[in-house]
Amino acid sequence: AMQQLGHGLGAADHHEDALSVKEAEMAMLRRLSVPEGEMLNVQCNLAITYASLGRHEQALSLRRDIYSGRLKLNGEEHPVTRT
Repeated sequence: AMQQLGHGLGAADHHEDALSVKEAEMAMLRRLSVPEGEMLNVQCNLAITYASLGRHEQALSLRRDIYSGRLKLNGEEHPVTRT
């Protein structure tokens, strides 16, 4: 539900509100110890929101972390790692 709300806010160009929702979602999922792959997906959505807000340094830093995480989780040749 939180993910859908965040995406909907972003689609309606309410990126600041979407950021708050996505950050709350990430904090909640960390507390719940969800699988790493799911956390990487949430981080990817957060990076997109940072970029939409013009926070390109944060977006780039997060995308690097995501790549490193996917590399460790899936390996170099996995299609998800290469995208």
